[in-house]
Amino acid sequence: MLTRSSVMLCAAAALALAGCSSGDDGKAAEPTDETVVTATVSDPPASPASPSLSPSSSASSGASASPSAAVPASASPTPVPVTGPDQKLVTMTVSGGFAGVNREVILRGDGTVRTTDSGESAVRRTTTAQFTTLRTLLGDPALADVPAFAIDMGSADKFQYTLQFHGRTVMTDRSADEPALDRLIGALEKWLPTN
Repeated sequence: MLTRSSVMLCAAAALALAGCSSGDDGKAAEPTDETVVTATVSDPPASPASPSLSPSSSASSGASASPSAAVPASASPTPVPVTGPDQKLVTMTVSGGFAGVNREVILRGDGTVRTTDSGESAVRRTTTAQFTTLRTLLGDPALADVPAFAIDMGSADKFQYTLQFHGRTVMTDRSADEPALDRLIGALEKWLPTN
């Protein structure tokens, strides 16, 4: 028998999934304020707790099957702090592929982005909005759950991405479903020169 709480929990999960969308390129769309769905699930008035669900908490926290169990809401991404202009917030190296590329993007604490491609370097400055967006992508709590190594060893000629941020190194070929990492990689790739 379904209780009111379990029906509300299912409805909240459906609303959260309905807010998911793909970008034009088939990858996860950039988060916007318009796609945030929040639902409050409450038991009959006798219950003192009213757990709150958000799309990221229902998708990533493994919601309990028990209707009375509280589901912790995950933290919203906030821009990572900057400790100085020379701080390297993130370094991404793209290598491999059929042509054997080796490209690099470095985001620094002063808002500059240094790119290296085929031995040629360039330094560009982000706008305040771009810098905040990149720092917010770096501040996504879901990045803490990304494995350090996620490469499909059975495939050839894929690009390999090595990212260094938050004192750790992550290697991926984007074959694993890691939306937070994919959003960060997509945002950093936009800074690479087009050939």
